[in-house]
Amino acid sequence: MKKTLFSLLSILFIGQSVAQENINKVVNTLKERITLSGYAQVGYTYNDAAHPDNTFDVKRIIFMADGKITNEWSCYFMYDFNASGNLLEVYTEYKFLPGLSARLGQFKTPYTIENQLSPSSVELINCFSLPTAYMAATNGSDPLCSASGGRDVGLMIHGDLFGKLLNYRLAVMNGQGINTKDRNSQKDVIGSLTASPTEWLTIGGSFVKGTGNAVATSTYIPGIKIGENYTRNRWSIGGILTGNHCGLRSEYLAGKDGPVKSNGFYATGYAQILPKLEVITSYEYLNRDKVVSFKQTNYVAGLQYWFYPRCRVQAQYTYVSQKRGEDSNLIQTQIQVRF
Repeated sequence: MKKTLFSLLSILFIGQSVAQENINKVVNTLKERITLSGYAQVGYTYNDAAHPDNTFDVKRIIFMADGKITNEWSCYFMYDFNASGNLLEVYTEYKFLPGLSARLGQFKTPYTIENQLSPSSVELINCFSLPTAYMAATNGSDPLCSASGGRDVGLMIHGDLFGKLLNYRLAVMNGQGINTKDRNSQKDVIGSLTASPTEWLTIGGSFVKGTGNAVATSTYIPGIKIGENYTRNRWSIGGILTGNHCGLRSEYLAGKDGPVKSNGFYATGYAQILPKLEVITSYEYLNRDKVVSFKQTNYVAGLQYWFYPRCRVQAQYTYVSQKRGEDSNLIQTQIQVRF
């Protein structure tokens, strides 16, 4: 009996040891294969516009998971827990060659330099400039498209060439924005090409060749009805200058929605004035109709203090000048924490 009991205990001990070893292997594999990260942005907003704000607000609560299935095959997931929650990105990607990868799923459209940047690194509390927000559909300010996040669903090939001298991206996408099926049978073709001849200079351009399907009517383009297909084309050209303690990003954007042409420009810069403390300035304008002139110009000035790596406190003032309508003032503060 004692021998039998000893044998059973030995088998149980060995089984537990093997199980624990397998669990440890799985945990270690997951740690090696999956990278988790995230950030949150909260702050205060005051403006004296026609529809004023005087509120504390939570802008973003972002969670990201980057999974490495094999050395060539990966997947990515991004979710915003703010408000009712919103799936921002989910895609899988395969690297065929050093300069050729394919991505399938929901991700950022390769239109404009600024749209490729994370809100956790963009200098402006509003995140993106007026023309980028409207033409790249980052905040739903285009009533016809009503998309947000600067993202869409589709297939993209991309890569770096000649030792990262050139970067190209070419995508075929629905054209309706995130978490939405296509509303017509046409697909948008979106592409970009950037060159980085030095460490401190990046220049490039991008385009959108597409056909939209209106989800609402627009004051700026009254001739397009809900459910109607319309031409939705875009292009941009710009660059980034990066120094040790300063930087400048600027782009010119132009678009055509049906018969109406629009354009915009921004120049956003920062300069370090004390260790970890930077001054921010930006000039931006958007003209939603070049003929009728629905032009808005923003002048931004502010400070940001990096109190920990990738964590900062920001304060900004924006003077808003309207071609049609009353001018207004906007004051914002924001705290960002990231892990």
